[in-house]
Amino acid sequence: MGQVNGDTPSTILGDFLDKCGGCAVVDGGFATELERYGADLNDPLWSAKCLISSPQLVRRVHLDYLDAGANIILTASYQATIQGFESKGMSREEAEHLLKRSVEIACEAREIYADKSRKSSWEFVESGQASRRPVLIAASIGSYGAYLADGSEYSGNYGEAMTLKALKDFHRRRLQILANSGADLLALETIPNKLEAQAYAELLEEEAMMNTPAWFSFSSKDGVNVVSGDSISECASIADSCKQVVAVGINCTPPRFIHDLIVSIRKVTNKPIIIYPNSGETYDPEQKQWVKSSGVSDEDFVSYVGKWREAGASLFGGCCRTTPNTIRGICRVLSEDRSK
Repeated sequence: MGQVNGDTPSTILGDFLDKCGGCAVVDGGFATELERYGADLNDPLWSAKCLISSPQLVRRVHLDYLDAGANIILTASYQATIQGFESKGMSREEAEHLLKRSVEIACEAREIYADKSRKSSWEFVESGQASRRPVLIAASIGSYGAYLADGSEYSGNYGEAMTLKALKDFHRRRLQILANSGADLLALETIPNKLEAQAYAELLEEEAMMNTPAWFSFSSKDGVNVVSGDSISECASIADSCKQVVAVGINCTPPRFIHDLIVSIRKVTNKPIIIYPNSGETYDPEQKQWVKSSGVSDEDFVSYVGKWREAGASLFGGCCRTTPNTIRGICRVLSEDRSK
């Protein structure tokens, strides 16, 4: 991973949050922005398709979120799996290269942004000394259900035949590649059930990944459980017990459920809590599109941030259907809070 100065998994994010003033901002919806630029993502690879067809758009979206104020950018690898690339006729070597390439593109964007910042103004002040806003790169890893591209990531229903060993075998090589890709940490996202959380935890504890910092973020549709019906407290406890996990939280969940989920997570862990909800819309797996339901505007979305911070969260961003404007709004709220 991108650790420096002998940092351990347990200190890398804590030190980073200290540099950010106690709270940090994660980027927002990636596919949403790719589609705004004209990308057609109607494909089992979803946004990872652009790693093949439009890497320049991937870089452009990363830069949009850095310009909006993000401290952490996620790679375009959420739905990028070796199995998925192989189903497109690629060799294993080509598939592994694309996983590494997702991190390289994010690193390129960070360097471009840093160079632009050097040529303009200072953005961050630490202990009275001018320095630039710190930026981490998180290698995104979607669930097994994301690979299936059938909506099961939103239900956690993998069938009775699914086993812990099968999930570990599915994820192992991708985790190994991304753990050695140059990213600063792994983002294990939209985890829909306890079984997959356990699979990730056991993989991270294997020798090849013992120094790999990661966050676990779960998804919920009721504010009490993850989408499979498993208890959020039990799932968060699995994350808490894994020493490689440096943050625990929620993503791709309607904003109205987030506060209660933070409270539940805080009861079982003292690790930083990361929150990046969706817009509040509902995904239709048959139509493969987001349906307006109780979606909220950027203004309404960011109005929750202060309460989420009071409840115990320290990393904030957006997931599906959120935009750079959402991230600007979050940055504005956190900046106003710091100045009080």
